[in-house]
Amino acid sequence: MNTFSDAQLVVSQDVAALLDDLDGGRPRRWTDDEREALDVLEAHGFIVGDRDGERRRLEEYFASVREDRDQLRVTVLTTLQCNFACDYCYQGDHGDYNTTAAKMSMDTAARIARWVEAKLDEVSPRTFHLTFFGGEPLLNQPVMFYLAERLWQATQARGVGMVVNLITNGLLLTPDVIDRLKPVGLGGVKITLDGDRDTHDRMRPLRGGQGTFDRIVENIRRVADRCAISIGGNFDASSVDSYPALLDFLVEQEFSKAITKVSFKPVIKAPEPAAPKGLIPLTAVGADGRPLGATCMTSAGSSTGACDTCHFVDEKMAFLRDETRKRGFPTLDGVHMGPCEIHRRHAYTIGPDGSLYACPGFTGQYALSTGHIDGREEARHRTAAARFERLAAWKECQDCAFIPVCAGGCTTAAHAELGDLNRPSCHKVSFEAGVRSLAVQAASAS
Repeated sequence: MNTFSDAQLVVSQDVAALLDDLDGGRPRRWTDDEREALDVLEAHGFIVGDRDGERRRLEEYFASVREDRDQLRVTVLTTLQCNFACDYCYQGDHGDYNTTAAKMSMDTAARIARWVEAKLDEVSPRTFHLTFFGGEPLLNQPVMFYLAERLWQATQARGVGMVVNLITNGLLLTPDVIDRLKPVGLGGVKITLDGDRDTHDRMRPLRGGQGTFDRIVENIRRVADRCAISIGGNFDASSVDSYPALLDFLVEQEFSKAITKVSFKPVIKAPEPAAPKGLIPLTAVGADGRPLGATCMTSAGSSTGACDTCHFVDEKMAFLRDETRKRGFPTLDGVHMGPCEIHRRHAYTIGPDGSLYACPGFTGQYALSTGHIDGREEARHRTAAARFERLAAWKECQDCAFIPVCAGGCTTAAHAELGDLNRPSCHKVSFEAGVRSLAVQAASAS
C-alpha cells in the first residue's frame, strides 16, 4: 500500500522478497520477470527514484493540503454547556459549571454569519461544511437554526454547495430538529453510545443518575428514516468489553440500515493517582488535571474522522474495528485518517464568544486562540496563529510510510502529552494493524 497515492497491490511472496532485496541494498542482476515487477512497483510509487525527491513531493503535498480552497469548513460551538454528567468529562452538569459555561448569543451568531459570508467570498469554495457541536449544541437551538438557515441562503446565492453536520448526545434530538435542518443541507447526525445499556447509563447519566440509553435509542428510532446516523462511543478499561453487546443490539434494530458509520475511541480524562495493573493508559490532558480545552472532548471530531481516533489504544481500537466490521457496519479502516482539519488553512473552529481556533480540541484555551471573528489582532492571537502555521510534526518521522495519512499524529494529543505542538504523537502500531486488516480484505476479495 502506498499511503501517498493510495495505490494498493496484492503481491506474491517472491515480489515481497524482491522489495526486501531493494530495501536491504543488495545489488544483483534482475531477471526479466523481476524487472517487469520492478516497473509495475515503480509505476505505482512503491519504488522511488530518490528519497530527496520523494521528500520534496511530501512537502508539496502538505502545502497543497494547507492551501486547498475546494472546501470551507467551519465548526461552531453553540454552547459549552451540557445536559449530561458523564463521569469522564469535566463539563457535564457537575457543580456550577453549567451556570458559568459560555453560551452563544444571537448577536454573536449574526456576527459569525457575516464573518462566514466574507470567507465564502474570499475563498470561493465548491462546498461549505458547517458542523455544530459543543458542549451539547441542541441546548442552543435558536442559534443553530439561525446560522444554518442564514448560511444556506448565503451559499445558495453564491452557487456553493452546503453540508450541515450535527454532533449531539442525542437526548434532545427530535424529528422537528431534523426537519428544520434537512432543507438546509443536513448531511448526517453523530450520536454517542458508550457501550451496552447498563454501561452507557453508568458512563453517561443525567445529573440525578438517571440512565439515558433508552431515550437516546428511541430518539434515533424516531429520526432514522429522515437522515443518516453515525454512532460514536467512548471507552475506558471498565467499558470496552461491552461494545460487542452494543453492536449486537444495533444490528437487531430496525434502524440499523440507517447507520452509515460506527467508530469508537478511548475517553480523554484526568490522570488517576495510581493506575491498577492492566488499565488502558488513557491520556492525561492539561496540567490542571482537566481535559485539554473547554470543548466536550467526548464528541470532538467532525466528518473527517481524524479526531475521532485521538489517543486511541492500538489493540483495543483494532479489536473494535474488527468487531464492527463483523456485524456489517461501516467503520474507519485505521489507515485513511488525515491530514486532519488543523492542517488546512480554510478550516476554522469558532467558540461561543466568537474566538477562532485551529481545532475543536483547543476551544476555550484562549492562549491558543488564533483570532476573533471581529477582526481583533492581539499579541496572543498572532503568537498562536504563527505556532499553528508552522505545524510540521511529521518532519521528525523520518521515512515512516504513514506520514501522508498521519501528518505526525494528533496535535491536541502532542500538546497534552508532550507539551509541544510540533512533536509527533505516534500510533504507528495501530496504523500497521489497519494495513494488515486491509490486506486481509484485499486478499480475500482476490
